[in-house]
Amino acid sequence: MAINDFLSLPPRTSKPREAGVTLVLDKGIGVRQIEDLLSSAANYVDLVKLGWGTGYVCQDLKGKVKLYQDAGVPVYFGGTLLEMAILQDRFDEYRDLALSLGISHVELSTGIIDLSVSEKVRYIRELKKDFTVVSEVGSKSPQKVLPAYKWVEFIQAELDAGAWKVICEGRESGTVGLFHTDGEVKQGVVDEIMSKIEPSRLIFEAPQKAQQVWFIRKFGTDVNLGNIATTDVIPLETLRLGLRGDTMPDFHDVKTWNLGQEGA
Repeated sequence: MAINDFLSLPPRTSKPREAGVTLVLDKGIGVRQIEDLLSSAANYVDLVKLGWGTGYVCQDLKGKVKLYQDAGVPVYFGGTLLEMAILQDRFDEYRDLALSLGISHVELSTGIIDLSVSEKVRYIRELKKDFTVVSEVGSKSPQKVLPAYKWVEFIQAELDAGAWKVICEGRESGTVGLFHTDGEVKQGVVDEIMSKIEPSRLIFEAPQKAQQVWFIRKFGTDVNLGNIATTDVIPLETLRLGLRGDTMPDFHDVKTWNLGQEGA
């Protein structure tokens, strides 16, 4: 018997996943840290984002990208880098860099710069010629509050344009976009989005453990979650499988057990 095949656990999709995706945020870790991450958690890492503009300034970009790719993990630049390229009219140079590294995914966001829906759709269609496009909806500014119906409108337009999945903004802090400034989920916004959009087409940025628990309880073990810290990949997987106290009662019959103990 293998060391980890004696417990009954919730069904879990396997890689390459369309649902249950864990999108990891690489904030500039080195190759040794990447090797450690992949040796212990490669089965649970579906995508890696080189956060913000870190991919532009790290000293061993090629080495980092190759490590992830050799492990079968797609890696791509954070949306902020593409926003900067668009801002400075360097879109073609950005695309050439990504292609030269064999990068298969790109993220198109408008967290800082303003693009109209039609402009964003145009970029998605152009990028789709060479990449799998992950777009992002929501602002990085807490002052820019997007009404629920606008979330739905923007997400649907980007999916229709060819985005593989749409990320719902939360930032590394988990205090903007889908979240209030204290990190609490905007449940009404999520419910409105879910009334129109299939959850498997979305990736919810959820950097905080309480947020991860909320989404897992609402949508189940195979909800797509993003902005997961490299140190939180294994902890998140235990939440998905009910191997942590926060979600154990959601996936395992704790109540019946406890009632039986009371009557024993």
